[in-house]
Amino acid sequence: MTELPLLTDAQLTLENRVAELTFTRDDVRNALTGTALVEDIIATLGWCNRNANVSVLILTGAGSAFSAGGNVKQMRDREGIFAGRVIEIQDQYRRGIQQLPLAMAQSEIPLIAAVNGPAIGAGMDLACMCDLRLGSTRSLFGETFVNLGLVPGDGGAWFLPRIVGLQRAAELIFSGRLVKADEAKDLGILLEITTDADLLPRARQLATEIAAKPPQALRLCKRLLQSGQRLGLADFLDQSAAFQAMAHDCEDHLEAVNAFLEKRPPQFRGK
Repeated sequence: MTELPLLTDAQLTLENRVAELTFTRDDVRNALTGTALVEDIIATLGWCNRNANVSVLILTGAGSAFSAGGNVKQMRDREGIFAGRVIEIQDQYRRGIQQLPLAMAQSEIPLIAAVNGPAIGAGMDLACMCDLRLGSTRSLFGETFVNLGLVPGDGGAWFLPRIVGLQRAAELIFSGRLVKADEAKDLGILLEITTDADLLPRARQLATEIAAKPPQALRLCKRLLQSGQRLGLADFLDQSAAFQAMAHDCEDHLEAVNAFLEKRPPQFRGK
């Protein structure tokens, strides 16, 4: 399956098992509401899961921002997801933007956020839904919902404590303050900081290194990381044993062992 999905507000490329999704709505700073970005991301994630030729997905923004999150003008005008009565708004969240964290959590491949600028509100939460986050010196984060009299309605209060711990997540959510790149790295939100020019090359380098690993084992590792967030230890160990048995049965496992013993580069086939 090599045909790329049709997207509206994003561009997708695939090279050497690395897919790269770029948000192209710089006119609204890549806002997730009032655009088709949520649908585009979900469609891309589903395509990656089904496509055995994809091992890693990079998400990044074109222009000045990674993502500004919700469209504040739509909030003021009560348009789109923010329109209607209480029951209608909660349904629009459930069937709209909340489908994004569910799809991100169901991703079967590693996700890398290349945070090229501000990631605010739902934009910060989107970055936190990824496995790895690289930033540039222009990266800026803010769990700013409370500043607008709102809560993290997209699941941010679930993801953030798992990255920075409950106390720091509480401080960031309660204060709604902005976090620059250096502090974001200190808090564990960012893995690395680069210059603007080096951000995408570094993200591609990291993605390529990961994509060079045995594809099936890589996907099994990703699934274990997800399961570890919700299973008790005994059930998790049972799943780990089953996945390990599956990995032992793969041709790529034997190729990796033989290449190690023969001191040569492995040639993985995804089998």
